[in-house]
Amino acid sequence: MDPSFSSPQASLGPHHQEDPVSYPQLLTPEEKLADAKKLLSLPRIVVICGSTRFMTEMNEADLRETRAGEIVVKPGCDMKSPHELWSDPVEAEALKVRLDDLHRAKIRLADEVLVVGDYIGDSTRAEIAYARSLGKPVRFTHPEVDPDA
Repeated sequence: MDPSFSSPQASLGPHHQEDPVSYPQLLTPEEKLADAKKLLSLPRIVVICGSTRFMTEMNEADLRETRAGEIVVKPGCDMKSPHELWSDPVEAEALKVRLDDLHRAKIRLADEVLVVGDYIGDSTRAEIAYARSLGKPVRFTHPEVDPDA
């Protein structure tokens, strides 16, 4: 062996172990969103959930949460009320699917969920379960209707 050549390990001794390489932990999309909200100094975002039969109560909750300094997102369509945009039953069904997807996106965006009304139907129950699966806090205007209470 050429005496002018020595491996890096040879100079460290026979019992040296290399330090494990540490890699930075990659942030989840949720962590990136939370960091971006902090960097932008955004107020908390509250998403309102509930049956659209409670649209008046949702508007009141929106007012109160907004007054408290929160950003509020809520259902934008009340498909129980007649409108030309969902007068065709086939188009209405497709729109409902898109609106459900959109509302789940609002839940992902939000810091907290506020469930409005004294009745929880299947859609709202699914939204509550989805929010809780994401670790989102869920508040109720009528806590007695909490399906997990």
